[in-house]
Amino acid sequence: MTTSRKFSRREMIGKTAMAFAIPYFVPSEVIGWKGRTGANDKIIIGNIGVGGMGINHVASDSAAICDVDDGHMANAAKRVTQGTPFLTKDFRRILDRKDIDAVMIATPDHWHAVMTVMACQAGKHVYCEKPTSRTIEEGRAMVNAARYYDRTVQIGAQGRSTSSGRAIADYVLNGMIGKVNRVDVWHVLNFSTTDWGDPQPVPASLDWNMWLGPAKWVDYNPIRCFFNFRWFMDFGAGFIRDRGMHAFSIVSWAMGNDQYKGVVTCEATGERKTVGCYNVPDTMSVTWTFQNPDWTLTWGQPGNPPSQNPQGWGAIYHGDKGELLQFGGDGGCDTQPKAKDFKVPPGGKEVAVSNDHRDNWLNAIRTHTKPIMDVEIGYHVVTLCILGNIAWTLGRKVTYDFTRETFINDEEAKRMLRGEYRAPWQI
Repeated sequence: MTTSRKFSRREMIGKTAMAFAIPYFVPSEVIGWKGRTGANDKIIIGNIGVGGMGINHVASDSAAICDVDDGHMANAAKRVTQGTPFLTKDFRRILDRKDIDAVMIATPDHWHAVMTVMACQAGKHVYCEKPTSRTIEEGRAMVNAARYYDRTVQIGAQGRSTSSGRAIADYVLNGMIGKVNRVDVWHVLNFSTTDWGDPQPVPASLDWNMWLGPAKWVDYNPIRCFFNFRWFMDFGAGFIRDRGMHAFSIVSWAMGNDQYKGVVTCEATGERKTVGCYNVPDTMSVTWTFQNPDWTLTWGQPGNPPSQNPQGWGAIYHGDKGELLQFGGDGGCDTQPKAKDFKVPPGGKEVAVSNDHRDNWLNAIRTHTKPIMDVEIGYHVVTLCILGNIAWTLGRKVTYDFTRETFINDEEAKRMLRGEYRAPWQI
């Protein structure tokens, strides 16, 4: 279904179930639904955010490129060899184009939800880099927009499109290490600085106001933007929401936790240096406790990494019959040979197969199926990351109900479900 009607915030956040009975005799994946692409049709893609990870999403036939930095945009344009891409610093110009079917969003985190919702409203399918959202309510808005406007939204947690990520999930789900009661994720420390980030002149090549977008205004300094945005709560919120999204994506898959609807408690500790403008903790320890089934997930910076630690981060699955190591969790995810050599027995549990995250998304658009990292799964996973930061910020345990999507008897924590937005941007 395609519609031009705008969702109000109440409609977007609310959980409204909608069912449509659409009779047809020719398979929709062959002829293409209204507003969708048929199986044999070319999907025209625009790229939004092409610095960092975003440059890797620019293909030789990208039709449009958006970035707030002239250098990033010019560099990305060189990758396009089939035709001349439309270039803009304002992503809305791409959403306005009727010839664009889908967009790939690789901006800093604070833009993900606003852009995804607006893209769905404009009738575009979306590939959005991780982490899914900045806040829990943003994640719910993204899911609702995808469902209401019938758009395919893939989250860029690429570990689910690797053979090792799949091997981990199959191995654990089939009981090869017995009942798993604890998973420990370890990671290197967040970055720190002694720089106070004093204001500097904005480079002529950069639209700083557009870079900030919905985030509150701060003066420009190069240590605030591009890669370093990760060390500010308003933008990136540390490695726990960055690589943590990758790591927890595989853990959630392997533990069968994607559809968990119970209650989880979360408590966190961490230390932050008193100098410098970064405001995420340097060290961090978080514990989530799940019920029915009962198990515990931890995040440790630095945690207790095993000796086999080639990437500086990963997870250890503790079962009553053994353990399994996960190295990383993104596109470079790896694991032990015993998991990679495992063959799912007849009648065993086997997760879905995807060997290319982008192609999986494009195929899902064509066939009107959900991608391997559908936005609703991405929303569920990033909620864990966000809970960790909320517990750390409050300095105490919080209890969250995944069914009601809110905190239990905690008005202070409930106020953190939603962030603030700088006009004119909003969810």
